[in-house]
Amino acid sequence: MKNFKQLAKNVIEIEQQAIAELVQFIDDNFELACQLMFHCKGRVIVIGMGKSGHIGGKIAATLASTGTPSFFVHPGEASHGDLGMITSNDVVLTISNSGETSEVLAIIPVIKRIGAKLISMTGNTESTLAKLADTHVCIKVSAEACPLGLAPTSSTTATLVMGDALAVALLNARDFTADDFALSHPGGSLGKRLLLRLNDIMHQGERVPMISEHALIKDALVEMSLKGLGMTAIVNEQQQLVGLFTDGDLRRVLDNRIDIHSESINTVMTHNPSVAQSDMLAAQALKIMEDKKINGLIIVDSNNTPVGAMNMHDFLSSGVL
Repeated sequence: MKNFKQLAKNVIEIEQQAIAELVQFIDDNFELACQLMFHCKGRVIVIGMGKSGHIGGKIAATLASTGTPSFFVHPGEASHGDLGMITSNDVVLTISNSGETSEVLAIIPVIKRIGAKLISMTGNTESTLAKLADTHVCIKVSAEACPLGLAPTSSTTATLVMGDALAVALLNARDFTADDFALSHPGGSLGKRLLLRLNDIMHQGERVPMISEHALIKDALVEMSLKGLGMTAIVNEQQQLVGLFTDGDLRRVLDNRIDIHSESINTVMTHNPSVAQSDMLAAQALKIMEDKKINGLIIVDSNNTPVGAMNMHDFLSSGVL
């Protein structure tokens, strides 16, 4: 029996070495590649065949999601009409470990005629593709992790890492922010955490639980039952927030055998409760609740008037939690 764990460790060690060796290729050619992509007025078109094509698709997706408009074109499809997607304002990033992939080389003359700038990413600085490009980014590896030296393993890993290096270098150069990232990731919990603000998901208007500071505890129970958020805001005559009464406060009232029919709410409410503003990111508000270990939050305006309310169930149903 083979020692599968040791074989796997050998693969990782070989690929780690391949990645480490890439540092020597972060040179003037890499700098020029970044400059061409940074100043590109069109799109960065990524082209690759086979495994290089799969990696190219990932690189194009990473570029597009981090501020560099980009998409992948299959070289075979490019030869049958998809070259029409490429304009003179674009930068074309071609990927081929050997630098001699026939399907890629076949479309280089047309790309040159179109007038798009050409960046090649290969493992051979003397290859045809490297020599035809405006700049060449080397991804040479000393060994594939495949013991036969045939299956692209270390070379595809190195290509992916170099693609990440390009994308993140450009991200930083563009001062790309988390808000920018969110605009291209509106789906799923990531987009919701980065995009959703409280005014998008909070209970508003008549749905906000609220009673006067002169009301009785029993009035708070009625309001809490009606609105179903496990709390109610307490306001003064100017409709400004002065306190909060929650399910937890109710349990303490019952433990102390306080008469809910005669006791004023202002004697048992929580004074100076934590609040949020409606333009706050939902993720920020959630952090306040987690840090304070509270299950509800009142949203107030600039006059400290309640304009919304949220509880943990709302964060869960909106996908923020």
